[in-house]
Amino acid sequence: MAPKDIASGTPFDLVVVGQGYVGLPLAQAAAGEGLGVAGLDRSQPVVDALNSGTSHIDDISDDELAAMLEQGYRATTDASVQSRAAAVVICVPTPLSDTGGPDLTAVTSAARSVAEHLRPGTLVVLESTTYPGTTDEVVRPILEESGLTAGKDFHLAFSPERVDPGNPVYGIVNTPKVVGGLTPECTATAAAFYSKFIETVVEAAGTREAEMAKLLENTYRHVNIALVNEMAVFCRELGIDLWDAIGLAGTKPFGYQAFYPGPGVGGHCIPIDPNYLSYKVRTLGYPFRFVELAQEINNRMPEYVVNRAMARLNAHGLALSRARVLLLGVTYKPDIADQRESPAEPVAKKLIDAGAEVVYHDPHVAAWSVRGREIERVLEPNAAKADLVVLLTGHREYTPDSLPAGVPVLDTRGSLRGAAGVETL
Repeated sequence: MAPKDIASGTPFDLVVVGQGYVGLPLAQAAAGEGLGVAGLDRSQPVVDALNSGTSHIDDISDDELAAMLEQGYRATTDASVQSRAAAVVICVPTPLSDTGGPDLTAVTSAARSVAEHLRPGTLVVLESTTYPGTTDEVVRPILEESGLTAGKDFHLAFSPERVDPGNPVYGIVNTPKVVGGLTPECTATAAAFYSKFIETVVEAAGTREAEMAKLLENTYRHVNIALVNEMAVFCRELGIDLWDAIGLAGTKPFGYQAFYPGPGVGGHCIPIDPNYLSYKVRTLGYPFRFVELAQEINNRMPEYVVNRAMARLNAHGLALSRARVLLLGVTYKPDIADQRESPAEPVAKKLIDAGAEVVYHDPHVAAWSVRGREIERVLEPNAAKADLVVLLTGHREYTPDSLPAGVPVLDTRGSLRGAAGVETL
């Protein structure tokens, strides 16, 4: 069903700036509880697709989007819609710059757009992951160019997004929502707003604490993934089955959480967010050695995978430079189509540089390019011609029966442990 005319002057309870993996599920959760929601995005093709009922993210199906449209949700590129909003939530990307530091271009651009349309009493929330101090030191001054004062004329808060694409258990509604305002009143206002459609809201001492919470969560994961990645390297040299050791350690009911090795880290958080914290620490004159070392270890895993692939082929009397290598899974995590920062790309680049012919299979990715060159897609992996199979993403479709018979396999995810011809990372 097509949405109503967004230019009608109708007020909105919420305008979500950015309709991607964070913004669209947020809009869905709010619309589902009866709030009037508009999704603001700078991409006209994205807006047109959303308004016609076609979703571009894994976590929102076309049927779910149709329900949102029925509930009154509408998408637009018209920034003036923000002038009719009781709350504006900014959910735009915060990638790394070419120098490895924070790139807040999208955040500052969104803040300027909000400032142009800001009205007294509006709640403005930043959800984009960033370094501590951004809400107060970067976003607040831009918003105050409107002539309104944060904490007095309008409410300002930070609330870290906790979206986990493809998670079948935890979504926007049942994942606790952290909110930290510029003032206690700002915090209370933001908490009351989110409580309308989120089950549990947790109030932070302020914006910086809320910003730090997100970075702490992801730095914790980043460092622990690096730990098991490094252990994977030396456990092989020691003749230890690390996967078995992880399972054994996991039987302890306290003091331990399992992390698993892999070909690198991917997604919208782990490869990027800890660098924001490292950047902030460096401004104080300190190195953040845990993060920097974790980054170094995780970044070298694609090279380690290629070295293991070479050794696997050599053991069968084959050279990597003349081998056809089938990559299984090119997304950054199982059972979704999201390819952001996937380690499959650096692995493929290194294989190609070594002279290998690279082909791939992924049930969620119909076309895949590396360095602008389209990689051949195999339709049936168990019937594919290959000298080596490298499993990079553990999609549920990948079972021993999905493997080509008699072809050696390097399993970087432990998905096929114990199967004939399979060697784990």
